[in-house]
Amino acid sequence: MPASDKPTVALPAVAREVEQFVSSAGWNQPPQLFALVPTADLLAQQPELAGQLDPATSPLTPIAQDALPSDQLDQALAGIAWPDAVHGCALAQEIVVLPPDAESQLAEGELDDEAARQFAAEHPQRREARLVAAVLRDGSAACVLRLRGNTEVPEELVEHPELAPNLTDALLATLKP
Repeated sequence: MPASDKPTVALPAVAREVEQFVSSAGWNQPPQLFALVPTADLLAQQPELAGQLDPATSPLTPIAQDALPSDQLDQALAGIAWPDAVHGCALAQEIVVLPPDAESQLAEGELDDEAARQFAAEHPQRREARLVAAVLRDGSAACVLRLRGNTEVPEELVEHPELAPNLTDALLATLKP
């Protein structure tokens, strides 16, 4: 496999790595943004990391960024522009997942944002989840969703590149020149 293909292939693994890192701090975490940089480039700049990073097993390294606001995340992302050294980015955020019938009620658009948040927070079948969306400059995306378990349902991990298309589009926009 050509070296240029490795970051795209590694993206789902990087999304899982970010989710595991964030989950180590438990639930109720604010949104966290990560720059994705080529591990080889990082090692060239910081050779003291050679014992911790291996470009052969992980061609991309996530680097945590400053905290993002929990509210108005879309506006925060709209103000971000990455330097060329950053080949991608990932965002971890906690969300509420509703069953399809409740989602369709929200999609009817009769509720304003605050009322929709209240509806979701109080819905008896809601599930808390942590979503990690990761993207690269070439347009590739990976998403990981960890559904929080409880006494009635076990924890679940779902992976699919199209779990959060609006979020991956917003992240891709931060990578445009």
